[in-house]
Amino acid sequence: MVITGKFAKWLNTNFEGRVWFMEPMSKHTYFKIGGPADALVTPETNDEVISLVKEAIQNNVPWMVIGGGSNLIVKDSGIKGIVIKIMHQKGWTSLENYSANCVKVTASAGIRLGYLCRYTFERGLQGMDFAVGIPGTVGGAITMNAGSGRGAIQDVLSEIQVLLPEGSIRRFQKDDFSFSYRSFDLKKEKSSDVYECPVILEGVFELRPGDSETIKKEAESALSERQAKQPSGSASAGCFFKNPSPQNSAGKLIDLAGFKGYRVGGAVVSDKHANFIINSGTATSEDVLKLAEIIQKKVFEMFGIELEPEVRIVG
Repeated sequence: MVITGKFAKWLNTNFEGRVWFMEPMSKHTYFKIGGPADALVTPETNDEVISLVKEAIQNNVPWMVIGGGSNLIVKDSGIKGIVIKIMHQKGWTSLENYSANCVKVTASAGIRLGYLCRYTFERGLQGMDFAVGIPGTVGGAITMNAGSGRGAIQDVLSEIQVLLPEGSIRRFQKDDFSFSYRSFDLKKEKSSDVYECPVILEGVFELRPGDSETIKKEAESALSERQAKQPSGSASAGCFFKNPSPQNSAGKLIDLAGFKGYRVGGAVVSDKHANFIINSGTATSEDVLKLAEIIQKKVFEMFGIELEPEVRIVG
């Protein structure tokens, strides 16, 4: 454990009742696996996030920010340093009519993506239907460029406020973003380099006015479509691998390789969607990562395609 003495006392003083030492990360990931974090803290405001990061930097303590843990695998060895869980922030949303054809919705990073979807649907705003049923927080969705066959965050995100690694708060416009499939980078000014590990504090989304009832029906259709194709009610991190191409989805390749139902320890490939690895109840991170490695090796042998994890693996 790297958190001791003065810094541990600072955490207890400033986050009483909201800091846990040697906290099992299995309690904070959808996969329900993962070893302990030296400390896990649940700040309620952006100011608290900022103070946590700055204090960690001053004390040379590693830190990382997570949302709901929906796309996260923590190794059995756990995480050194502080885990800052922003999902318990006091979330907020606001909107403004930018033009006749555009409404800007601002959302704090810690609120659930599902809440943001409902917020926009109820107000007759189009553009977020691609995100229906995607778990996690707004901040996590931006970081992963979350999406579906209907679209992705990059289609609607116009502005972000971030905490940069050195501790400064900045606002960036769309021209400063670099999106790719399930990936988001923030370009440095006048440089091709990108900022490493910026912390998303809020996002601004450009949506279109529409008919509320029509939008709700489209959202229900999108959710039904998603539920029909993907397993529900099981502990997992969603789609495990990125799709190599529209023609060769990861699920299709894994299915053709014969992995549906394949098991390593408590980790098993879903019978419903082969790109889902499920925790059957006793899985460890080692089980999951070993199963993923076997899948990658076999798919490469059969098709010459290297599957790249979509999930974030830490620890």
